[in-house]
Amino acid sequence: MRVYTQTDADPTFVKSAPVAVIGYGSQGRAHALNLKNSGCDVVVGLRKGGEGARRAAADGLKVAGVREASEQARLVAVLTPDMTHEKLFAEEIAPGLKEGDALLFAHGFTILYGRVRPPKNVDVVMVAPKGPGDLVRREYEKGRGVPCLFAVHQDATGKAKDRALAYASLIGGTEAGAIETTFQEETETDLFGEQAVLCGGATELVMAGFDTLVEAGYRPEIAYYECLHELKLIVDLLYEGGVAKMHQFVSETAKYGDLVSGPRIVNDETRQRMREVLKDIQSGAFARDWILENQAGKPRYAKLLEKDLAHPIEKTGRELRDRMAWLKPGANSRAE
Repeated sequence: MRVYTQTDADPTFVKSAPVAVIGYGSQGRAHALNLKNSGCDVVVGLRKGGEGARRAAADGLKVAGVREASEQARLVAVLTPDMTHEKLFAEEIAPGLKEGDALLFAHGFTILYGRVRPPKNVDVVMVAPKGPGDLVRREYEKGRGVPCLFAVHQDATGKAKDRALAYASLIGGTEAGAIETTFQEETETDLFGEQAVLCGGATELVMAGFDTLVEAGYRPEIAYYECLHELKLIVDLLYEGGVAKMHQFVSETAKYGDLVSGPRIVNDETRQRMREVLKDIQSGAFARDWILENQAGKPRYAKLLEKDLAHPIEKTGRELRDRMAWLKPGANSRAE
């Protein structure tokens, strides 16, 4: 595996011409500010008069409409939610693209599933930081960075990879290391991780553990601490040093319970369900379902989300977190 660093990137492939960042959410704000601080000529493309436009202007960035920003730039970074890309590209971005421009995404969904079909005369690349925008910004400000994945879907100029690496370096990604991938690999693994482990798998496991204890007669407050609150300790250890560090810092009893009971929870049936989730992603079934759900106004999504947020663990958690002073804004600051 090759990890690309600062010495592999030539920032002039991006810095030599204006860059448009479309969107000013978590990733959009981080990318725009990091690019600006790295010496790029940045314009943020947003709906005029919106909250995002006001915030970007307050941050000292140039703001224009999406079409105007796209026309001004030679690299257009599309950092709005996936389901907005098709309409936004057709109506606002495509008319402003010129031969030799670059179109950049932070996730491969839109390109992999054909929601956006760029013209053949532009580069199409991806730079995907492996962390939320707030972390991308904070690490950059510390002189560090968040690891990135990058990929080339279409190389119209012969310089698409150079442009992707340059962009990654300008937002801090090559400080931590960038790994080359494909739009397909990034999209399918990202969707699987979210669904089977990070979001879907983790929250269902937490809720099932909470329910099991409460149904057995244990108090919900105790169940919350054991099944959700302490999860952060374990995740932090895994994040910092993998399974080895987690085993190093938990008790012998916890380790033995892990080794003998973990495989009873995540068993052959669980692994088969994971393979089914992955198959739905690989076949495009999940993407089709999500696209149709959006087109219908997201009724099933809203119903499922409402059910998730109505789980008893949410009420218990709110009451307990109200007593956790360290979670309140400014809790870690000291008076001068």
